[in-house]
Amino acid sequence: MKIDISDSKSQMGAKAAAFTANHIRETIRKNGTANIIVATGASQFETLAALIQEKDIAWDKVTAFHLDEYVGTPITHPASFRQYLWKRFVSQLELPLKAFHYVNGDAADPKAECKRLGEVIARHPIDIALVGIGENAHLAFNDP
Repeated sequence: MKIDISDSKSQMGAKAAAFTANHIRETIRKNGTANIIVATGASQFETLAALIQEKDIAWDKVTAFHLDEYVGTPITHPASFRQYLWKRFVSQLELPLKAFHYVNGDAADPKAECKRLGEVIARHPIDIALVGIGENAHLAFNDP
């Protein structure tokens, strides 16, 4: 699949979603399950919207991970990435996910939260990650 930088954001998002959906389907076919990472941000709007429209994905065989969160941010905060992903992705799927592992931004011990997630990811090696590229060329919330 070719994604051209001259494509509109919606075209790029649709192509990324189609590629991702095919990869998820193929991974489930081969392994019985799939493990994905989803991110937030403006570069993900079209991709997530198109991905939830894809048909024939056995979401109940998909374990998903949330990429990042602001430290000290409760899920009820308007800037919460957990809230964003619940509203724009998880709650919109036609089947519930096998599991969705959020980053607990308001965990009492952020280092322990990172360790917890690292241990869960080690048990569920990632098959595909949807990460954004920002206007200043940051990748997945990591500024250059």
